[in-house]
Amino acid sequence: MKLKLILSTTLLASALLAATAPQARTLIQNKGSDTLVNVAQAWAETYPEINPEVAVAVSGGGSGTGIAAMINGTVDIANASRSMKDSEIAQAEKNGQTPIEHVVGYDALAVFINPNNPIKSMTFEELKNIFGRDPKVKKWSDMGVTVPGCKDEIVVVSRQNNSGTYAYFKETILGKGGKYRQGTLDMQGSKDVVDLVEKTPCAIGYSGLAYATDHVKMVCVSTKTGESCVDPSVATASDRSYPIARPLFMYTDGEPKGAIKEYIDWIKSDAGQCILLKKGYAPIHAVQCD
Repeated sequence: MKLKLILSTTLLASALLAATAPQARTLIQNKGSDTLVNVAQAWAETYPEINPEVAVAVSGGGSGTGIAAMINGTVDIANASRSMKDSEIAQAEKNGQTPIEHVVGYDALAVFINPNNPIKSMTFEELKNIFGRDPKVKKWSDMGVTVPGCKDEIVVVSRQNNSGTYAYFKETILGKGGKYRQGTLDMQGSKDVVDLVEKTPCAIGYSGLAYATDHVKMVCVSTKTGESCVDPSVATASDRSYPIARPLFMYTDGEPKGAIKEYIDWIKSDAGQCILLKKGYAPIHAVQCD
């Protein structure tokens, strides 16, 4: 009788322990674009309130890093601020992956200058003359301006070549086959670009609108001389009137299923898109936010 009581007590304790023990959570690995990393982290931090059984691990490193992880099958979702290249898709398929593209937002890729710089607007050609190989514009005096605190030589700030922002700016401004000038200061992250421009009167750089601060100035951009320029904003990114607006992507291996599908569906919902909007990006559809 005593043995039965001990066994019953043990079984009851085990049952109670099992009932109160935390259940294993589904972990979604999400890696890639530094442009998207802040909003991706905000999504990941909020999502357990929607589904506490799912955790999302977010890391940056650039679009190229996320896409490489997708190609190698070591990530569930790759974030990218550019489309995958044909060569990357081919390599993924060779490795047994089937990349599927999901547009999760839009971004205005802003051109930043120091607040002391009197320039207000620039054309694609002027930007190409500064950022392109064998630049025609090396000094701010070549643009007809004097920048307080600057010795005139333009300091060109760019991103590292694994960045989707780097690739998109290169394609849009420098054109097919275009190359960046030598001697650019290549920053690892979008925030690093803005920080350096803020502290350097001679500097010009580019980064996502979401990284703008009150301590830097954004240039109004036009595609051609004589055309009206457009300021970067959430509204001009949404309607694509800003000429350096771009979609932001998440890539999955095949059509997402289960927890991954539910997560991406939530990101595309009003709730997810309102988080994106509050972070300074343009939503993929009209949203009603609190």
